[in-house]
Amino acid sequence: MVNNPKKPTNYQQLLVEGKNDRHVIWALCEQYQLSETFTVEVPPGKTEGIESLLAAFPALLDERKLQTLGIVVDADQDLAARWQSIRDRLITSGYPKADILDSPRVEGWVYQPADPYLKRVGVWVMPNNQLPGMLEDFVALLMPGDDNLRPKAEEILREIEGEGLNRYGEIHRAKALIHTWLAWQETPGMPMGQAITARVLQRESAIAQRFVAWLQQLFEAEISESGG
Repeated sequence: MVNNPKKPTNYQQLLVEGKNDRHVIWALCEQYQLSETFTVEVPPGKTEGIESLLAAFPALLDERKLQTLGIVVDADQDLAARWQSIRDRLITSGYPKADILDSPRVEGWVYQPADPYLKRVGVWVMPNNQLPGMLEDFVALLMPGDDNLRPKAEEILREIEGEGLNRYGEIHRAKALIHTWLAWQETPGMPMGQAITARVLQRESAIAQRFVAWLQQLFEAEISESGG
């Protein structure tokens, strides 16, 4: 994983919705000591999010020097609709419809086309390719299972929701949970990526291992013996 936005002669790229995704992925790659075979980028322009990503990635597939493109998106409320939006753009870009799955695999999707003019592609739908949600749902799965603050944070959320005081919608509940929980750590309010680096969040979680394995397969990256 390469933090430097400078592109080599031939390059591999992971496109994500926003800076939070990028920092979480950087932190996981650094913790696992994944070899630097790809960059992690947000869509160009001032606006982050799914619309900017969907607009950007078909053009990337036309870049001559790009070898591999990975895409990480949030499922949000409708996993099937999000997958279909990616699928439609791949088909429009010339990828065979019959080769693109109707739904994502739990381990993430990697595709090596037979056509040498098409790029190798991979897709991961946050949080786990199976459920609605977003980056924060993924990060919540990195919280220690025996942590005694998580039940307190969940209790607080239930309390304010019961009183109708919450200003967040159901889809953003995981975001409220993880940031409430992070606010109670030794360094209150640290960003999610920093919390992974500080080992407040567990890189050994099954979902983290699965995600890193997807990155390894897609970008032909290696984990050092001291990582993983």
